[in-house]
Amino acid sequence: MKGIDTNILIRFLIGDDELQAKKVYKIFKKTESEKNELFVPLLVMLELIWVLESVYEIPRADILESISELLLMPILKFEQQSALQQFTHAAQGNKYDLSDLLISHSAKAQGCETVITFDKKASKFILFELAK
Repeated sequence: MKGIDTNILIRFLIGDDELQAKKVYKIFKKTESEKNELFVPLLVMLELIWVLESVYEIPRADILESISELLLMPILKFEQQSALQQFTHAAQGNKYDLSDLLISHSAKAQGCETVITFDKKASKFILFELAK
């Protein structure tokens, strides 16, 4: 199995560099035809959110939809897939920062009760607590 970096998913989702997007398509087709998987680290997903929000200014709903669709791809094996699925559900219908929500669901998946933070907005989400 091979892992993939954030830029692979960006090219796949955005297609802003045609040559690189074609290479990603070839990689994905080859992986599929060989019945292999590509590993997607949780940090790649965190960075993906940041790049889609900050660089490409993709709307939140579109980011969540893209992540949900990526989770359905059989060639992609995600680190903490269940935490990612819970994150996509928890992120619906609120204004919490997506990165914060992913961090909290990752911590929860590892057995944490809450995540201690100085971020007052994040601390309003049930999986965070304000540092005292």
